[in-house]
Amino acid sequence: MAIHTLIKPNETVIYMRKTDADVKEIARQVFKMLSSGAFQEMVQILHEKPLAFRRFSGNELDTNLHSGNLGASQIVGLGLGTSITGKHADIVITDDIVNVNDRKSKAERDKTKLAYQELQNIKNRGGRFINTGTPWHIEDCFTLMPNIVTYDCYSTGLMSQEEIDDIKGKMTPSLFAANYELRHIPSDEIVFFDPAVNGDPLLIQQGVSHIDAAYGGDDFTAFTICKLYEGKFYLYGRMWHKHVDDVMEEIVRLHNEFLCGRMFAEDNGDKGYLVKEIRRRYQVRAFSYHENMNKDLKITTYLKAAWKNVVFVAGTDKEYIQQICDYTEEAEHDDAPDSAASIIRQLWRKQ
Repeated sequence: MAIHTLIKPNETVIYMRKTDADVKEIARQVFKMLSSGAFQEMVQILHEKPLAFRRFSGNELDTNLHSGNLGASQIVGLGLGTSITGKHADIVITDDIVNVNDRKSKAERDKTKLAYQELQNIKNRGGRFINTGTPWHIEDCFTLMPNIVTYDCYSTGLMSQEEIDDIKGKMTPSLFAANYELRHIPSDEIVFFDPAVNGDPLLIQQGVSHIDAAYGGDDFTAFTICKLYEGKFYLYGRMWHKHVDDVMEEIVRLHNEFLCGRMFAEDNGDKGYLVKEIRRRYQVRAFSYHENMNKDLKITTYLKAAWKNVVFVAGTDKEYIQQICDYTEEAEHDDAPDSAASIIRQLWRKQ
């Protein structure tokens, strides 16, 4: 940014980071570089006059090299939540707008994606984006960025194997994978790895089903069909970010399509209303139960114990499997693993 200010002084740069504090740090660094003797000497050679600052604040910098008449500063720094209405730039730089908060929160990931999409409107014709940063989640903002080139610790030659091993020994596996290998692994506390997928859907026919119902808010409605066959738990899972009433027709259709027998749902949240309604409206053999077991204990007991024998059949929602693989006790959402563990518990008792 400092060099660009010298060689293309009439082009404007907007620089975006996650927070305003991060922006101020970079603005100070650019200011110090431009104030140095080396840059002052370069300005004198290139422009035959000394460098002076017209404007410098925590997030904005402009010099006397700028002869544009639009009133915009050469460099403007913005935090992710700052309004960009009316702003335009020849170069838009994003740096670390994805961070560990995007790893933990879907709401944060969506917020970052929305901010990045809004940036498309401020780039001048003929301008360009420069995006740098670290991927933290399989569905973070990097999924919107084209022409990605990765530079991991093995390909750059900047670190010896001894240095890599030393750092690796001082960091958690997920943190090292994200920062140095540029790949995503869910968590150091993760319970479920390497799911078996693409099983034959015929193997869940005449199985049993389970609904983990959402009644509003941020919860998902998760639906699971499971059949125990030759020691394997074959699972079909669907998940919707909707109220259970809005997807009930689809759930019953799937239950009947796969010739399922019993359907289960807990009655803790609705006093058994859901099951009664399913019986009345759809004539499905639905059963309610009262959940007394701690959710994390249930998931890590039944689903974890069966995991090596769990096979997800083709057609299962990727989001359903991903939510299970992202599960920790502190996970933001646990509807899919809760549903899977509940139905496996039913079959486990039968077994």
